[in-house]
Amino acid sequence: MGSEDPVKVLKFILFVFFLLIFNQVAAGSEKIVQIKMATLAPEGSSWMKTFNTLNTEVMKKTENKLQFRIYPGGVLGDEMDMLRKLKIGQIQGVALTSAGLSTLFKEMDVLQVPFLFQTYEEVDAVLKNMDSFFRKGFEDNGYVFLGWSEAGFVYLMSTLPISSVADLKKAKVWIWEDSPMSKAIFDEAGVKAIPLTVPDVLVGLQTGLVDVVYAPPTGAISLQWFTKIKYFTNFPLVYLAGGIVVKKDIFKQIPQPSQNFMLESFQQHLNQLRVVTRNENRDAVKIMVKNGVKIITPPKDQIDEYNRLSNKAMDQISGKTFSKKVLGEITSFLESYRRGGK
Repeated sequence: MGSEDPVKVLKFILFVFFLLIFNQVAAGSEKIVQIKMATLAPEGSSWMKTFNTLNTEVMKKTENKLQFRIYPGGVLGDEMDMLRKLKIGQIQGVALTSAGLSTLFKEMDVLQVPFLFQTYEEVDAVLKNMDSFFRKGFEDNGYVFLGWSEAGFVYLMSTLPISSVADLKKAKVWIWEDSPMSKAIFDEAGVKAIPLTVPDVLVGLQTGLVDVVYAPPTGAISLQWFTKIKYFTNFPLVYLAGGIVVKKDIFKQIPQPSQNFMLESFQQHLNQLRVVTRNENRDAVKIMVKNGVKIITPPKDQIDEYNRLSNKAMDQISGKTFSKKVLGEITSFLESYRRGGK
């Protein structure tokens, strides 16, 4: 063997060594991204089943390099608590109602305007039309919007019969903490509301601290409020949208192909969840009736009174949360839609 053979062997060994080191560094650069996400949705609910399915799907697609850790059932507190944890980096994602989402992008509050929507078809049409606007709003504020969901239409539920504004004034009415929309309406109606976090409402009903609560039917079931109420006022007050956001800086750490898959997968499953939620809301009313809850339908003059008070309250709050411009765009679109336009 010539004198150059040992040199060639050494060069080959060094080449293989550096190749192995490079591959290890390259593999290590694809770090695992774990997104901690909080939600009020209780364990075992359709929301949590959807989240778990999504997590399994995303982990499989990304070979476990992207995964979610879900904190369900309000274990990290109410929506405002979750948002505080989100902003300081304790969690990186949240599933919120439009009330919570409006803290991140105030124009989301427009979806909470009472009596804005009459049907789910109207809801779907508006969200489709305004989707890019809302997504850009979140992105401008440092968040990526993963997709729409919903809690559904909200109804009054109570331990006392409530069919009029006068009945509300006599009762102890719960108000969701940090909910300016509800506060404006109750102030206009002369109702003295009692603020509680969502996890505290059940105890409030049990102890008599509150007589009246409001939620979508499926929410009353999952949170066990229906076990303490006696009456369901059959008049939808407001549509409660939902959505999922993650911090933009975390999302950008995810490789582009995985980002695209994640967005597509989330919206596909959340679309399916909306169908499930609507069916569950219908079934939830039947469950309440079977458990002895009585349905009360307010007379037309009282429905008109609710509308009058709501419109007056919205005139005062418009521009302080959502803008008049955005409300105008949505109402104009709805008028066209109801006339058969698209």
